[in-house]
Amino acid sequence: MTESPALPLRGTSLHDGVATRLRGLVFDGSLAPGEYIDEKALAAAWQVSRTPLREALKVLAAEGLVELVPHRGCRVIELTEDDADALFPVMALLEGRCAFEAARKAGAEDLRTLAHLHDALERHAAAEDIDGYYRANHAFHGAVQALATNRWLDRVTGDLRRFMRLMRGRQLALPGRIAASINEHRVLMDAFVQHDAERAERAMHDHLMAQLAALKKLRRSVRAATPRTRAATGARHAR
Repeated sequence: MTESPALPLRGTSLHDGVATRLRGLVFDGSLAPGEYIDEKALAAAWQVSRTPLREALKVLAAEGLVELVPHRGCRVIELTEDDADALFPVMALLEGRCAFEAARKAGAEDLRTLAHLHDALERHAAAEDIDGYYRANHAFHGAVQALATNRWLDRVTGDLRRFMRLMRGRQLALPGRIAASINEHRVLMDAFVQHDAERAERAMHDHLMAQLAALKKLRRSVRAATPRTRAATGARHAR
């Protein structure tokens, strides 16, 4: 785990600041799934005592992002294939509803904001920039969620979106997935422009389910390649 030097954290809500920084490390992959968190090293790097760090870890544990392991410390959670298979359909329903309400409520300025975010997606898709596309995609989906202006929908969608971020757009690594994804976004963007709420809902739902399908296909390709890799390694060692 590496992080660039930062100014010491200070203030009355010190553990809140530590929690925010810890989430950032989890979401950007600096703290990998299953990795144990070195409290001593982080406390020294951030120039804080262990107390606010432990309080922050309790916050992340309550959010489900880390787990406390007796006699071992604290580690980042790992989402299983079953977790992904169960989570994506729920997010498809929730984000579909976000798109439905956003399409009905979006004004001219809102549509310009979405168009600007979509343009960023187009640029990253053209460059086949997975990291850039992932970040732009996250921003676009967050904007749609905000435009829905439904605090109850926002609350539950935001809670589950944290777990989606743990997968960091893994499905984008599937060959051809970025091209398919940007086409899905074009359909979605057109539905917003037309204020077609039902079409926007279907497009967003199908977009999320297409992500799951791509993730499953990627899993299968990795499994299929693994025996060949092992066999090739064994052949080299036998020479």
